[in-house]
Amino acid sequence: MCLAFPGKIIEINNQQATADFDGVQKVVNISLVPEIKVGEYVIVHAGFAIEQLTSQDAWEVLKEYEKGNRIIQGNIEKNS
Repeated sequence: MCLAFPGKIIEINNQQATADFDGVQKVVNISLVPEIKVGEYVIVHAGFAIEQLTSQDAWEVLKEYEKGNRIIQGNIEKNS
């Protein structure tokens, strides 16, 4: 299974950008989304930004990941 995570672009330097993932900053390759700008959101997989997201979509993805994490940890019912 592969997971891709949303991050907010906070700095751009040519084909590389620094993305913020809930307080953790990582350098990612943005060659697949060359139109991206600082302050916008991307989905990142294996160090590559693969798709641009709206801020609303980014937060929806993060909420679903958090819900899945709580299910795995047994903090909520799987059927809710």
